[in-house]
Amino acid sequence: MTTGTHRSPDGGRGAGRDDRPALRRLVAGDLDEFAGAAWGREARLSRAADLAKHAAADGVEVPEAFGDLFDLAAVDELLSRRGLRTPFLRVAKQGQVVDSSHFTGEGGVGAEVADQVRDDRVAALFAEGHTVVLQGVHRTWAPVADLVTELAAELGHPAQTNAYITPASSQGFSAHYDVHDVFVLQVAGTKRWHVHAPVHPDPLRSQPWNDHAAAVAARAAEEPLIDEVLEPGDALYLPRGYLHSATAQGEVSAHLTIGVHVLTRWALVDALLNALTGDPELRGSLPLGIDAADPAALAPHVEAVAARLAETLAAPDDGRAERVAGRLRRRVWTGNRPEAVAPLAQAAVATSADASTVVRRRRGLHHRLRPGTADEAVVLELPDRTLTLPAGTRAACERLLDGGPVTAADLPGLDADDGAVVVRRLLREGVLVPV
Repeated sequence: MTTGTHRSPDGGRGAGRDDRPALRRLVAGDLDEFAGAAWGREARLSRAADLAKHAAADGVEVPEAFGDLFDLAAVDELLSRRGLRTPFLRVAKQGQVVDSSHFTGEGGVGAEVADQVRDDRVAALFAEGHTVVLQGVHRTWAPVADLVTELAAELGHPAQTNAYITPASSQGFSAHYDVHDVFVLQVAGTKRWHVHAPVHPDPLRSQPWNDHAAAVAARAAEEPLIDEVLEPGDALYLPRGYLHSATAQGEVSAHLTIGVHVLTRWALVDALLNALTGDPELRGSLPLGIDAADPAALAPHVEAVAARLAETLAAPDDGRAERVAGRLRRRVWTGNRPEAVAPLAQAAVATSADASTVVRRRRGLHHRLRPGTADEAVVLELPDRTLTLPAGTRAACERLLDGGPVTAADLPGLDADDGAVVVRRLLREGVLVPV
């Protein structure tokens, strides 16, 4: 069992509503069609009016221009009052990144750090036409954090967010591609986007755009697939590899870029190979004195390893799937932090919770209940640890982890007092939160 399913307040799917409220905010039209035809394949532009229409049909509220998520006032607050340090800020102009020493300095008395953002220096650079990039906004601004937590759970892929603030009539970065999918959310001003087809489809993280700089420059000179001005409330989806550049129009422009660090088939290849470390033959040493630069010397060993791989992978599954899942699980589960908890309030509820305390699973918390019978101890796997709970609590744990609100008195298989003990334990462990 893993997280990723949104539930209506009654613990089940709301009638007539799509089960992906975060994605619904970013994509107009049919979400199943988007998943089947556009995801990882083609760029999609969703206008604000269309987003609002389809969200309303699904019962999802979409405030105007993503105003509930981020705005220029949020930018000023982050730059001036939140004590940001590098690498939470980048500054660039025409694709050239400014050294952080030009906009950071001492934190002052009581803050023994030397790289806090200097708001006055950022202001001067912005006035000179530099683009400000707030990195990791999903860690510094609560509304964005909440959206990204939900979105990552719905997509099944880790996600992060940067904010790009560009002076009027300026371009922050020249045409390039990203090695992750992105959703662009225009939150202030307008920005003209040019999008071109990939020169290197589906790039891996080890294949950045500057490896194909000449091809990127040539493709960017061609007629674009998309040449549109994004206005507040518009959203643009770009699969990894799609070339893009953006220029602010006649006013300050700000957009959020949600980067989705997609799991790929290559990740399965990598995990499969790592799952074969138990094979002594594949762990064997190459001969003493071998010339690793000589293809002829390596050829017989390459063939022998390839044959062994083919033989091993063709054999009946001996637990490979479980080992591969374990490796990918660690990668996904550590990609995003779950919903934030208020430590003092959480600790107080964990101490005082009783049979009437209403709780729910913490949103975005990845987990897995190991299979077992009702008579066996319950093992709950979390991103950083494993919990063991008494036999007889499996049905109760399944109910607590299904995402809907519940009280200890309502847990199956346990009386109210025993249910309260389980609830308090999972509150202490940060698995549950009070409603």
